[in-house]
Amino acid sequence: MRDQKMYCYTCQSDEQHRPLMADEKIRLKNRTGRKNVDDVFMCTAPNCRNLRTGFNKRPFDPVIRMPLD
Repeated sequence: MRDQKMYCYTCQSDEQHRPLMADEKIRLKNRTGRKNVDDVFMCTAPNCRNLRTGFNKRPFDPVIRMPLD
């Protein structure tokens, strides 16, 4: 997978998204209890970091944003 432009629910516009890094996948699995998060992308717009899947622009309710740490 590589970066791609997708709709961001938080930005309310099409923005670049990237696949999650290994440590981010672990964090998301622990937070959501999902077994597989390979289909999750993160918005790379400044100060956003909203998460979505390739097919669903708002898969998490409430919205999940990846922390900066």
